[in-house]
Amino acid sequence: MSDTQQKSEKFQPLSAPKGVPDYVPPASATFHAVRSEFVNQAHLAGYQHIELPIFEDTTLFARGVGESTDVVSKEMYTFADRGDRSVTLRPEGTAGVMRSVIEHNLDRGQLPVKLNYYGPFFRYERPQAGRYRQLQQVGVEAIGVDDPLLDVEVIALADRCYRSIGLTGFRLELTSLGDRNCRPAYRQKLQDFLLDLPLDEETRHRAQINPLRVLDDKRPEVQEMTADAPLMLDHLDAECHEHFETVTGALDDLGIDYVINPRMVRGLDYYTKTCFEFVHDGLGAQSGIGGGGRYDGLMAQIGGQDLSGIGFGLGVDRAVLALEAEGVTLDGVDQRVQVYGVGIGPEATKKMAKLIDELRRNGISADMAYGGRGLKGAMKGADRSGAHTALVLGDRELESGEITIKNLENQSQKTAALDAGAIIDAIFIPEDEPAE
Repeated sequence: MSDTQQKSEKFQPLSAPKGVPDYVPPASATFHAVRSEFVNQAHLAGYQHIELPIFEDTTLFARGVGESTDVVSKEMYTFADRGDRSVTLRPEGTAGVMRSVIEHNLDRGQLPVKLNYYGPFFRYERPQAGRYRQLQQVGVEAIGVDDPLLDVEVIALADRCYRSIGLTGFRLELTSLGDRNCRPAYRQKLQDFLLDLPLDEETRHRAQINPLRVLDDKRPEVQEMTADAPLMLDHLDAECHEHFETVTGALDDLGIDYVINPRMVRGLDYYTKTCFEFVHDGLGAQSGIGGGGRYDGLMAQIGGQDLSGIGFGLGVDRAVLALEAEGVTLDGVDQRVQVYGVGIGPEATKKMAKLIDELRRNGISADMAYGGRGLKGAMKGADRSGAHTALVLGDRELESGEITIKNLENQSQKTAALDAGAIIDAIFIPEDEPAE
């Protein structure tokens, strides 16, 4: 290979893997603001942060999520590590939280255990608008108490998360999937109904393993064939029916609108009783922006106590797209810094660097011009920075002991003593308000 060929190959640009989005400035500010607000709302409701591994033992997801689900059977990123152990990039958060709760004995203390997490999750899906192979979520889990009012808290928290960022064009869909007592009989009725239909081989196999999943099939021909299928809501036992009635009644009391969708089937096998999804029609085919439900029995299934739980996962990517669909702009997210410093000449630049550091120590976000640019070029940098104030310092200001402070919003300017405290007062204390 020639040197020319080597150089050409060495500098070929690379792209992110297919289905993995980048968030770069200024759009990354909206992404960060949405995620931060979701986390803030969770903390306001008493959910404490838990940091989870990016990958786990594959058995955790096969046992916890369900081997018949598309997530486990088709979509997981699974590989052998250097010790020939099978590990999987996490496709969802609940199983990992439950494993951690069991491992660290969190379920032996005060219940419910209320936890919040966020980060990337991985599913090998066909990439399309709003559906990524690396998806970003914020989730909560409330573990250890089977109380329908806890279901309501979780649903209301998700609703509040979306409203806190200004979304209004979504709807909450709600159903009950029964429990271990009433679902087996319903499952048999549904299976008998489905196996009498002219289903293709793969769908028939799915009906034998997990017939509920067939109701989630989006193909029109399958939806038409299953239009008269028996529904779980019509086969709830008295306990599950009362649980669901309490949930809907409490949501009514809180003024949270919802639509009962008896055909809803979440993509994970562990859901029981309350199940919900938030849908935004502005996103097209991928209209789900978040959802969750109760998962009684999951803890026992992965080796812990037989405790109940409920949680949700909210798609940050989907929420950002929903904001775009509604034309909502989040206030203040584009402002990188408050103050931008411009030093003209070596000595002035050196002094400016010290002032900028002092401003940061006082909790003020600040940046400055680097690279010895002239005044005109440096001021362009100030305009692009998003700062509301520019500090200008040259040889003349060094000699006078004063710095020029320019308001970049109204172009007014004034001077202040060459001291961080005086500069802060001049920027942030109105002229008609005396400093203390």
